[in-house]
Amino acid sequence: MSVNADQIVDVLRQVTPDLLRWSGAIAKRMRTFDIGLEGKSSGSSNTDALTLADLTVQELVVAGLRDASPILRQCRIEAEEVNGDLDAFATESPLVIALDPIDGTKYFKDKTGNGYAVMIHLRTVNEVLYSLVYAPEDGPTGSWTQCYAGVVKSGPDDFSMSAYDLLEQMPAIAATQRPDSKKIYLIGFQKNDLPFSRLVTQAGLEGYAPDEMPGSIYPLLATGEFGGSLIHTPNIYDFPVALHIARELGGDSVWVHNGERVNFSRTWMDDRADMLRIPGIAATADSPEKLKILCDLAKDWSQVRYQD
Repeated sequence: MSVNADQIVDVLRQVTPDLLRWSGAIAKRMRTFDIGLEGKSSGSSNTDALTLADLTVQELVVAGLRDASPILRQCRIEAEEVNGDLDAFATESPLVIALDPIDGTKYFKDKTGNGYAVMIHLRTVNEVLYSLVYAPEDGPTGSWTQCYAGVVKSGPDDFSMSAYDLLEQMPAIAATQRPDSKKIYLIGFQKNDLPFSRLVTQAGLEGYAPDEMPGSIYPLLATGEFGGSLIHTPNIYDFPVALHIARELGGDSVWVHNGERVNFSRTWMDDRADMLRIPGIAATADSPEKLKILCDLAKDWSQVRYQD
């Protein structure tokens, strides 16, 4: 049976808003307890944080996708954790549903910021087709960022409406009306996140290391508060959403060493972090000019994530 991407996007648009809102509510409640777990050993606190909320949210979202419509089970599923009924989904398919149950787990766990989010996206080997990000504590009611078929939306939640109806009525963001921000998010360079962010600033943009971020990159990029990101060996659960937003806004995501468009034809298992990544350093921005600055700066930086 052939997989109809447009039909799957339509189903995801219908079922994922409520599913992520419920998941976000559970995560917000669980955050009030001590739910930290051991399990990852990459050496980076941004990567190694793991909580019971990650596992609980993933269990709920995977089950919700499994039961929502048989067509979704025609997709492969890639989830950051290993729990949930992952075997219910296809083992071979051109379409992948990817899930990050708690993006920003370190800030979620340490209670140092409210930029954590529940995320889901649909992609092929070359393109991202649908993205949805729900940040439960971003603002008084939480916030949404959604992207599909040339449409980018971002705005506050409103519990007086169903999540689906809210997103359907939320106005799309016009690329020409966004601020032209020079702010660039850096992550994945291990101990060099901060010094490399300073090099980005010296190159004419404004680099921000993880501890300097005012919130989740996805609504910041969608609304124009940030102009892009520079990420070493991005994981395949959350990074594709930034790629998606940038491309829908007229920008792109490219590998800095050769300027070619990022795709997902090659991945590698980061055993230290227990997650799949794509190789190299990816520059993502809402304009070709910013991409050129980032590529010129980072083209000779090491593509090896761990130096020891």
